[in-house]
Amino acid sequence: MASKVTCPVPFQGTAAQEAELRAVIADLKDTEGALMPILQKAQDIYGYLPIEVMTLISNETGTPLEKIYGVATFYSQFALFPKGKYTISVCLGTACYVKGSGDVFEKLKTVLGIGDGECTPDGKFSLEACRCIGACGLAPVMTINGDVYGRLTVDQIDGILAKYND
Repeated sequence: MASKVTCPVPFQGTAAQEAELRAVIADLKDTEGALMPILQKAQDIYGYLPIEVMTLISNETGTPLEKIYGVATFYSQFALFPKGKYTISVCLGTACYVKGSGDVFEKLKTVLGIGDGECTPDGKFSLEACRCIGACGLAPVMTINGDVYGRLTVDQIDGILAKYND
């Protein structure tokens, strides 16, 4: 049985953000195909699409929450969890995977206590898998906010993460 994925960071939307989103919805809700631009604007406003925001959109537009969730999870441009200060992306493409990136990814999940697409409770790190970053010669590879780390081993993870303790 699959476990329920929950966001470790509590939703902290403001009244100003809600007012901005309500204005967007009011402007677009009667337009055909409005759901995508509403979701895009909502993500611009909040940085991600938490259930509270999707519920507001559902209530204001009359669109079933299930449909909104389906769209938000189908398109990779949408995030259901906030991003951390440091976004860690691990390449799980073929070249990296055969050289051990799966083990690196599992080690990061264990050390950080989060899964793919999640953020640590302190908002410091978020973790995501990607398919290829074009650095196959350095496999296995991960990036942290654009800093590239290649030829990784699981033993290097703690030292690399220590560089981001500020």
